[in-house]
Amino acid sequence: MAGNGPGAGRGAPDREARTLTRAELAERLHLEIGLSRAESAELVEQVLEGICEAMVAGENVKLSSFGSFMLRRKGQRVGRNPKTGVVVPIEPRTVLTFRPSQLLRQRINRA
Repeated sequence: MAGNGPGAGRGAPDREARTLTRAELAERLHLEIGLSRAESAELVEQVLEGICEAMVAGENVKLSSFGSFMLRRKGQRVGRNPKTGVVVPIEPRTVLTFRPSQLLRQRINRA
């Protein structure tokens, strides 16, 4: 039976979602590649920092067989407070979106 939590009724998987942390990524590198724990943690930090720096500089990031992090600029628009109906201007902003690769989608759907 589907739950009432976030994602309910929107194609959310029935299995409990887990969160992978930076520390767990570093531990996996340590175990699978044999780097020291400190080197593994530093490598994870460097990769994430490189991705962040590229996006702050306005670049999209594409990781082959994984997906793309894309920046999208949204112009100013008019919003409405749903409770009061008061019209409020929404300032222009940049939003970050992630599009998984076709390969990643296939792997997720097979799991």
